[in-house]
Amino acid sequence: MGLKSVLCAQIEVKANKDVFHDVFTHKPHHISTMCPLHIQGCELIDGVFGTVGSKLFWTYNLEGKKKISKQIIEGIDEGKKVITFKEFEGDLVDKYDNWKATLHIEQKGEIDLVCWTMEYERPNENAPELTNLLDFIIGMTKAIDDHHVKMN
Repeated sequence: MGLKSVLCAQIEVKANKDVFHDVFTHKPHHISTMCPLHIQGCELIDGVFGTVGSKLFWTYNLEGKKKISKQIIEGIDEGKKVITFKEFEGDLVDKYDNWKATLHIEQKGEIDLVCWTMEYERPNENAPELTNLLDFIIGMTKAIDDHHVKMN
């Protein structure tokens, strides 16, 4: 069993907070047009967009390197605006175990927050924390927010 790690980020957004839940739940294949420097593609490989158990194939660019991720949608809560992805194949699970990411939308007063939580296991103390991936997710979230603010 590896060393458990949890990394979290809260990003204030200007676009409608519901946009993020809708995009990641029902339209992840549109994300590459919103932030092409981060995400190059998202394909449905099994199931139906927006349903638990559906499988997605992502292509992305992390620190100048092309990466892939195959994820299953582990959970969706429309009321609480939560979606959880678990990687079952790809660059992350080649080095880390049990990687999952949860997107949660929160509102604090007048501020809308997109909250990301990554959970994973490092194989040993020499394996670095995935702070580079958290930075990537923050940048992707800001690019999606900028895209929607410009559209409106």
